[in-house]
Amino acid sequence: MSRPLLPRTPSLAGDDAEAKRREIREYFHATCERYESLFGVLASDAAFIVKPIALRHPLIFYYGHTATFFVNKLVLAGLLPERLDPQLESVCAVGVDEMSWDDLDDAHYDWPSPARVRAYRKRVRAAVDALIDTLPLNLPITWDSPWWAILMGIEHERIHLETSSVLIRQHALEHVRPHPDWAPCREVGEPPANPLVDVPPGRVRLGRARDATDAYGWDNEYGHEETDVPAFRAGRTLVSNREFLAFVDAGGYADDVYWDEEGLAWRDFAQARHPTFWREHADGWRLRLMLEETPMPWNWPVEVNCLEARAYCRWLSALTGRPARLPSEAEWHRLAEVAGMQEVPHDQAAPANLHLDHWASSCPVDRYAHGDFCDVVGNVWQWTDTPIHPYPGFAVHPLYDDFTTPTFDERHNLMKGGSWISTGNEARLAARYAFRRHFFQHAGLRVVEGAAPVAPPAAYYETDKQLSEYAEFHYGDEYFGVANFPKALAGLAVAAMGDKPRRCALDLGCATGRATFELARAFENVTGVDFSARFIQLGVELAEQGLVRYTLADEGELVGYHERTLAGLGLEAVRGKVEFFQGDACNLKPIFSGYDLILAANLIDRLYSPAKFLARVHERLNPGGVLLIASPYTWLTEHTPREEWLGGFKENGENRTTFDGLKATLGGRFRLIRGPLDVPFVIRETRRKFQHTLSEVTLWEKL
Repeated sequence: MSRPLLPRTPSLAGDDAEAKRREIREYFHATCERYESLFGVLASDAAFIVKPIALRHPLIFYYGHTATFFVNKLVLAGLLPERLDPQLESVCAVGVDEMSWDDLDDAHYDWPSPARVRAYRKRVRAAVDALIDTLPLNLPITWDSPWWAILMGIEHERIHLETSSVLIRQHALEHVRPHPDWAPCREVGEPPANPLVDVPPGRVRLGRARDATDAYGWDNEYGHEETDVPAFRAGRTLVSNREFLAFVDAGGYADDVYWDEEGLAWRDFAQARHPTFWREHADGWRLRLMLEETPMPWNWPVEVNCLEARAYCRWLSALTGRPARLPSEAEWHRLAEVAGMQEVPHDQAAPANLHLDHWASSCPVDRYAHGDFCDVVGNVWQWTDTPIHPYPGFAVHPLYDDFTTPTFDERHNLMKGGSWISTGNEARLAARYAFRRHFFQHAGLRVVEGAAPVAPPAAYYETDKQLSEYAEFHYGDEYFGVANFPKALAGLAVAAMGDKPRRCALDLGCATGRATFELARAFENVTGVDFSARFIQLGVELAEQGLVRYTLADEGELVGYHERTLAGLGLEAVRGKVEFFQGDACNLKPIFSGYDLILAANLIDRLYSPAKFLARVHERLNPGGVLLIASPYTWLTEHTPREEWLGGFKENGENRTTFDGLKATLGGRFRLIRGPLDVPFVIRETRRKFQHTLSEVTLWEKL
């Protein structure tokens, strides 16, 4: 069918600011009108208030949400002086992304009437129009431009155009009515054969540069990740309803062997026996579309959640004896490259069931060919087996700090390719959208065969307050001009070595391990040991993956998101020279010996018996080896019994310092070669609270 093209997401660049202003205005108006049209399918005011499913808000929330999002972000960006309707903007601000399929939301809400929300949306449209007309526009539009907030609001509404259509599809038929803007495809029949097609190996580059000007992007699209994709085979088409029927008829939903633990729990809770949009009638299967039920179109793609898609692949593997699975994110991009996929054209209909250019439903799986494949993009989203994760270089946009980060939990899987209703940013090849694996979208699957793909790096952000503070202390920013403490100590230790052998070093009390890596610049092997398994795990993660992510408290419950890489610190080359162990400095195992250097940073005043440690530390060092001790001498009985303190008290009426205690304890086996020196360090607690401390450093040579 022929229909006017919904405007595409604008380029951020250009040489005519007024033309760009007109383009963005058209994009905004078309988005608003299409959104209004979607909610025009609701048959009554009651349809706005009755929940389509128990786990989500009623549709009145989503009708108001995109407008309140606009206002909240524009106020945050300083583009609007005040809110338009604080009460409505509060009620419609935060949606429900259920953490589990049984996370029911029973809270009571005083929902506004559709008429009130409709009037509010008109006020918001006028306010945004005024900004588009008057806001100074410098091209290209960048991440930091005030226009970014305007584009963010438009793209956000396009996301909810799609997610709201899924909720409408789950509404009772009595609550919806036909609408000329939302007519489905009528092409039905039997599906074609779905052979596996070879995809040659290749290297794919994922991620976008921060200064890219092709179009607006969400934060998770930026960064850089390169992956070598081995050869694999992929289904020529998406899995059709007819293909999936074989799984249903074979008892696939009832057979536990095809479901993982998460899938079993969801299946049993939902009492699922077939795809959620399938309806079983006396005269056969029917399919629920957005606004109607229709006899099952067997040549359309099946629509399932990720758990069902995985179960189908396991069943198919058992049936064929071949390792069927979902593709990885990188494999989907490789498939798109091989198929020669391009972005949706601006001036003609998409060569795919995409961007609302054709129908308000799926269509036959072989309707749009892309090289040797069909529906590489469009028709329905394609589940991948890749949990969403940040690319190296990821940063959170300050206007929307919780768009992506809550999904970095290994529980949200990426979908690729878009669906018939994916528009704007959603329809672009770089788009990265992820949902919980039990979540329903207009999504299906393509089966692939091949070696298991490389797992992506851990996606989560460390949120433990103490561990995050130490991650920043070791690998983060410098504050108030104070040099990085572990790096400074490693520099002092290496300098003290002179021309001594530099084979093995021990970083004792290594915490999260920065000094371990720094010493590896000069030593052949470095061992980091700490009593805390939590702390050394961060060092292990850095050694294995080269990056670590963590949150830091800014103020109250507000946090910032941080990523540090060994490459960014110039330490990538030493990853293979370090190892980490959990251990007790007062009772080290015999294997921890034969070192040319031992660095003990801020350790002795946290030991239960520092004298015991110092009495035997020489056994760990080679002759002529160097011992560096650093400590602020913060003696506390919660760590060290009073009788075990090395100093910090009166003895025979005179002051006994910890340095005095060190000389008395080490003097028989070591000679002092440098110090005492004061080396400062700063630990960040919040954006406005820091600890500034002096650690006393002494360096000793084993006699």
